[in-house]
Amino acid sequence: MKFRPCIDLHHGKVVQIVGGSLQDGHDELLETNFVSSKSPSEYAALYQSDGLVGGHVISLGGGNQAAALEALSAFPGGMHYGGGVNPDNAAEYLDAGASHVIVTSWIFEENKLSIQKLAELSKKVGRERLVLDLSCRSRDGSFYIVTNRWQTFTEAKVHADLLESLAEYCSEYLVHGVDVEGKSQGIQEELIAILGEHSPLPVTYAGGVARLSDLDLVKQLGRDRVDLTIGSALDIFGGNIPYESVLQWTRNNE
Repeated sequence: MKFRPCIDLHHGKVVQIVGGSLQDGHDELLETNFVSSKSPSEYAALYQSDGLVGGHVISLGGGNQAAALEALSAFPGGMHYGGGVNPDNAAEYLDAGASHVIVTSWIFEENKLSIQKLAELSKKVGRERLVLDLSCRSRDGSFYIVTNRWQTFTEAKVHADLLESLAEYCSEYLVHGVDVEGKSQGIQEELIAILGEHSPLPVTYAGGVARLSDLDLVKQLGRDRVDLTIGSALDIFGGNIPYESVLQWTRNNE
């Protein structure tokens, strides 16, 4: 298990938000935990200096193009990029320094997963450079992938069969527990256990981390196979968990 850092962008600024509050055209509904005075490239340079590879730069809505490219170019080959990725623009982010691109909404049509579109994107980008964002919300006792800023439930349920079938087209999964994302009130233990037991690929979980000991809990629940992102709870994003303590945990567990 590894710690994976993040750079979330909104209107060109590094932010942390309550994930389920993001809606296109409704900034008044957005619940923002933190807006940084530091540039995206400063965060990327920090992660590079600490040897933290495999994190992600996520564009939350429009107006982030320059900021995203700035972050990626500051840590070439060190971070993934997600946010509006499709076959027409994926190469731009890879050329700017992204090691992988992350996709969700583009591969869904009318709330149904399109294997045809996924195969098209995988062929164009290369399976080894494609990450699928399977961020999900709970409904009726199961976890379903959500799209359109995490507002729309799809018919795709996160379970063993789905994780196995999608592995043909990508090299990793990124999964935000949207119901707890940005709330620092606790991780979704059941979801992490599903990922640890059934994912045939490397997978990163994000959402709800509240304390340093959650690193140990994710390691246990995810069978040492699920990596972890911490956002709002980190002190570099205004939270209470010292970034340096997470770094030390990472070094102790290498």
